[in-house]
Amino acid sequence: MEKLKIFYLKYKHAVPLIIYAIIYMTWFAWLEKNTTGHYRIIHMAADDYIPFCEVFVIPYFLWFAYVSAVVIYFFFKNKEDYYRTCIFLFTGMTIFLIVSTLWPNGQHLRPAVMPRDNIFTRMVAALYRTDTPTNLWPSIHVYNSLGAHFAIIRSKCFEKKKGIRIGSLILASSIIMATMFIKQHSVFDVLTAFVMAAVMYTLVYRYDLLIAVREFRNKRKAKPQIG
Repeated sequence: MEKLKIFYLKYKHAVPLIIYAIIYMTWFAWLEKNTTGHYRIIHMAADDYIPFCEVFVIPYFLWFAYVSAVVIYFFFKNKEDYYRTCIFLFTGMTIFLIVSTLWPNGQHLRPAVMPRDNIFTRMVAALYRTDTPTNLWPSIHVYNSLGAHFAIIRSKCFEKKKGIRIGSLILASSIIMATMFIKQHSVFDVLTAFVMAAVMYTLVYRYDLLIAVREFRNKRKAKPQIG
């Protein structure tokens, strides 16, 4: 029992992550199931000039490992950075869920027939079968990639690790481009994700929302001094 208590105290910061993951996946699954033919079509003229390039499916799938690795790393290495990363990611993901619920959206950018037959087009086809072209705005692939990169470049853990910082930038950039090149997102989804990420960067890293919330809680807990 004592070991269990020690384990909980050491890793209790996993609780918010687990709870939010359950809420997010349940909500998103409901959206995917219930967003059918009645949704707003997202399209920009720039979308028509972006060619379909199936090789970008690789960085697109790497997104899952990239974001997860950043969160897990900070979970074990630095709680402050972990909480900042979670605040950044969870806020944007919640806004995405609310937008998708109130304003169902989708796109018609996907090619009707694959222009080529290779391993990459087959991977894209498999992605299309499992992921509907709905609930796209703003792009969480883009937003979370920016969030993961911001977490790395703002952390003292990687302050002197230039290779990791550059590698993160390249990977994040590749993932962002992938959302458009494999026709998963409109340029509009990408641009709005950048705007949302810029706002959250200001709140989380410039203003340091984590410290602000902590100071507010400490003030409320402080007992009034009796003269």
